[in-house]
Amino acid sequence: MNSSLLCDFYELSMAYAYFKQNMHKQIVYFEVFFRKAPDEASFAIFCGLEQIIEHIKNFSFTKSDIEYLKNTKKFDSNFLNYLSTLRFSGDIFSVKEGECVFANEPLMYIKTPIIEALLLETFILLTLNHQCLVATKASRISQVAQNKTLLEFGSRRAHGESAALNGARAAFIGGFHASACTLAGKKFNIPISGTMSHAWVQMFDNELSAFKTYCQIYKDNVSLLVDTYDYKKGVEDAILVFNELNAENTMQNYSIRIDSGDLLKISKFVRKKLDLVGLKKCKIIASNALDEFTIEKLLKNKAPIDAFGIGEKLITSASSPIFGAVYKLVAIEKNEKIIPKIKISASLSKTTLPHFKKLIRYYKNGKACFDALYAYDENVKNHKDFVEKNLHELIFKNGELVYHNPDLINIQNYYKKSILSLDYKFKKLQNPSIYKVKISKKLQNLQKNYLEKN
Repeated sequence: MNSSLLCDFYELSMAYAYFKQNMHKQIVYFEVFFRKAPDEASFAIFCGLEQIIEHIKNFSFTKSDIEYLKNTKKFDSNFLNYLSTLRFSGDIFSVKEGECVFANEPLMYIKTPIIEALLLETFILLTLNHQCLVATKASRISQVAQNKTLLEFGSRRAHGESAALNGARAAFIGGFHASACTLAGKKFNIPISGTMSHAWVQMFDNELSAFKTYCQIYKDNVSLLVDTYDYKKGVEDAILVFNELNAENTMQNYSIRIDSGDLLKISKFVRKKLDLVGLKKCKIIASNALDEFTIEKLLKNKAPIDAFGIGEKLITSASSPIFGAVYKLVAIEKNEKIIPKIKISASLSKTTLPHFKKLIRYYKNGKACFDALYAYDENVKNHKDFVEKNLHELIFKNGELVYHNPDLINIQNYYKKSILSLDYKFKKLQNPSIYKVKISKKLQNLQKNYLEKN
């Protein structure tokens, strides 16, 4: 789908101003970064690059787009003619999807003529701000879930269709195992999962009949929802059906799902009942407004839950719903020289670090120890016993895609490798340690000099 008009109108207004001043071919460097990770975390997960790539590949203004802009009576025909032939012609550098990233690090660079950079801003930010948010939330959940199965149930609480689809994608990258979103399964090849509804039970004269009929249909892959009425009676009915079917010996995958109430108390009750009658292979699935905090508490208290269905608090990142990635000019190019640019704010946290930069991660014994920022033309400092890695990949070169986008399984595997490289102290839910992002002396002095001049 062509979505080139998915931009803030100010971007077109500014593009027109640059065009009228004959500045539209000026090469610029925009940097994407975030200032603070959600939920007071020390890290975030980079996610959304594939959708950005697709947008840039298809970036163009259709005849109907140009006609619409013409009817606004804001732009002259020369500018509209220019837009009608506009395609992305620059370079993009980016961190790989699934990478653990930290505040104030350059996640992406967009090096291109100013108008092209302007018109990409909104799409890049809306994509990263959503998918990085959900992937980070998913990662935090997966870190406390102790290898339990995680199911994404968020579609019906998502903020629209694209949020449901891309949220399912981001959750999978962040460590989830399957999604309830069927279209996400088709589009992204994510495993899909769904269980019984309360309405199914209500449609029968009694719960026992509902359970028996369901098992007749699905045979060796069933999950019985036991809390449509009274969960204790529901468990007894489920046990009756499973025993009649000799489930322990004939079913490949069977479970009981609880969706309300005190999940710790109920799960312990269910596990005890199941074990007493020899249904030791029967799993327990829990859902009901879960997040990393409730799951951590449940498992610390030894809740015998095998899988979690997580919806609204994941898909909306309810406890911290804003990611806050920003898109800032850090340099321009003149006479084949890169000239740093700075934005100064009364709020020090909003003052930018000027220049086109390299982002290097240093590892020791397989663990990420710290990151370092260097000016693009600086030599990377070698530290004894450390292995360094440049985190930026070239994605587009002179408007051509030069990056092979991996499939979702490989992106998730890359995430798992990245998160494994982080020490536990950086992944704690409460009071995590701060991961060091060092800034070279050259960049520090550059920023200091610019501040003093202004």
